[in-house]
Amino acid sequence: MIRTARALPLLLLPVLLTACGTEKAATGDARDPAAATPRQSPPATLGRSEADARLRALGIAPELVYVTDVPGFTLAQQSVGVNGDDGFSAAYWAGDGAVLHLYAERGSATDCPEGYACLAPAKGQVVRVYGEKLGPGVLRRAAAAVHRPTPAELAALLPPAPTATAPVRRGDLPSYGDGAPDNHVGEGG
Repeated sequence: MIRTARALPLLLLPVLLTACGTEKAATGDARDPAAATPRQSPPATLGRSEADARLRALGIAPELVYVTDVPGFTLAQQSVGVNGDDGFSAAYWAGDGAVLHLYAERGSATDCPEGYACLAPAKGQVVRVYGEKLGPGVLRRAAAAVHRPTPAELAALLPPAPTATAPVRRGDLPSYGDGAPDNHVGEGG
């Protein structure tokens, strides 16, 4: 005999599972970057001094930030970061699996590795563009489209500005003594 108290939760499980959540699943082609990402409002434009300060906080020299614009490729925002000592790097991807890598650093384009497109946009600076699974001419188009970012492009590159938060209160720190964690386990432990 099945007890009612045990059977009731099992009977309610399908109702509980279908009632969870309020967001709808993303629809569209999973290979399409626009369909895979939720719609967000466009990033606000940053002032030059604020953008420079945020870049320096990331370890990136503001004068070494360059971007490219190739149809069908989308910036992978999580790829944006420092390259070398204070250079810049970013990756762009396409729905077919192709990837473009952009590296900007101090140096010259004279020692360009094979398979890369290199250019010297300013004295003492080199931008290298490299790709994986690229169609014909894509690397050349990407190199030709390299430019300094507009304020809107720069705002889209940078991670969100840190917000001030209250300190987190740890439960393992005593309110007396030197504040060291209490790791006492008691007898036999």
